[in-house]
Amino acid sequence: MATSSATRSQSADAQQVWDLMKRITFAMLVTRDGDHLRSRPMAAHLDAEHGAIYFLTDVRRHKDDEIARDQRVNLAFADSSNHTYVSVSGRALMSNERAKIKELFSTAAKAWWDSADDPNIRLLTVLPDEAEYWDSPGRLISSVKMAIAALGAGRPDLGDHGKVSI
Repeated sequence: MATSSATRSQSADAQQVWDLMKRITFAMLVTRDGDHLRSRPMAAHLDAEHGAIYFLTDVRRHKDDEIARDQRVNLAFADSSNHTYVSVSGRALMSNERAKIKELFSTAAKAWWDSADDPNIRLLTVLPDEAEYWDSPGRLISSVKMAIAALGAGRPDLGDHGKVSI
């Protein structure tokens, strides 16, 4: 994939990261548990204006303990059908901010909790430091470009790639 930093501005790359995350919506949240890394899928609520990614989580799970010991996290967004990926590094904060929990509570959240008033719901806020993204033109075009490259035409250009502070 071509590195976009030579042709695009940091702000354009940062906007592309936020746009890709919004399009994908789910992320694998990676936390550290001692010497081990733990991942779990979570629904992301994006707030690019404030530079935050929010998740609703349950205090009865282990994420809050892991984050209390090490705030560094990674979010991995993936849309494999379109060959689009975003990796976000940042720090996580746990809170019991009831107004924000109520704002983010949705029909999908009812699969985990009866209502936004459930005392076990917590707000997990990730404040991103940097992100890396890969955005290809799609499976068919990428496959054709890879096949042509395999026939000796050099490395394939599979779309945009960039690393950006956000």
